[in-house]
Order: sequence, then structure tokens, then C-alpha cells
Amino acid sequence: MLSDEQRRQLLDIARCAVTARVAGTRMASSPAVGFPEASGVFVTVKIDGQLRGCLGTLDRVRDLPADVARCAANAASEDPRFPAITAGELARLAIDVSVLGPVERIDPQQDDAIAIGEHGLVVEHGERRGLLLPQVAIEWGWTRERFLCQTCVKAGLPPDAWQQGAIVYRFAAEVFGD
Repeated sequence: MLSDEQRRQLLDIARCAVTARVAGTRMASSPAVGFPEASGVFVTVKIDGQLRGCLGTLDRVRDLPADVARCAANAASEDPRFPAITAGELARLAIDVSVLGPVERIDPQQDDAIAIGEHGLVVEHGERRGLLLPQVAIEWGWTRERFLCQTCVKAGLPPDAWQQGAIVYRFAAEVFGD
């Protein structure tokens, strides 16, 4: 989906957005020429290999570079699970970008509906929605069922909500980082 050059550009944009947010300055806008459409984007920031923020969107409102910049800045400073990244941590910062493909509704009861490592999940029920990226299940060594349960928990739902009427979607993602 993305060329090596586009990946490099998006990582550069993400890093500049984090640096600008930490410094309290505005980042210059980047041209969006030649980037493909995507269903959404998530940016993960880590310090010394430890998660320090991951935020994104399924409701893209801008072009891909602008959404990467916005999500990177927010992941570094607004993820409620972590303190904001500081200037002293920037040299130890690693960034991953996940560009999401189309989101499609699935029947989670079908064994072949979810491929661990290939699909991310979204679970919705009423006003609640939770999303986990494809790499999360691999990182934690989860089974298909555990992945479904944890996505429900991320949505603030009971772990078995996927068996009790919650709507489940899957998506593929192109994940790259430095």
C-alpha cells in the first residue's frame, strides 16, 4: 500500500509532530500528494521500548499525513494512561505508525473470521467502542478468543460481549516504525 519513501515521510511527520507538541510550537503542514486513502491511522510512541501512548482514529477527517501528525502529537501528550512525553525523553523515542485498511463487519463465531497477526479488531455495543491493532495479539501471545475478549474489555464491555450481541469488525493494517 505504501512505498518505502511514503513510510519514511509519515515517520518523519510523526516525529516532528511529537517534537513540536513537546516544545509547545506549531508544526509546519506537510503536502499530502500521492498518499493512498486509509480507513484510519494509529500512532504508537514508546520510550526505551515501553509503551507511552497510542492514539488514533477510525474517523479520518484529514489527509493521511495530517492525521498521522495529529495522532502522533496526541499519543505523546493526551493518552490518559500515561504522562506526557518530555523533552528529555525525545532522544529515546520510538514511533510506530499503523495505517488501517477497510473495516469490515464479521461473525466472530466463525473460526476463520480472524487471523491473529493479520487482523485488528473493533467491538461496538451501544455508545462503547474498543479497538486493538493486529500487532497487540502477537505481542501478548493471545488466542483468537482472548483477542476478542480483550477488545471487549478495551471498549469497557464485559469480556464475553462479542458472544452477547456486540458488533465485531476486523481490519488489516500496514504497520511500520523506527
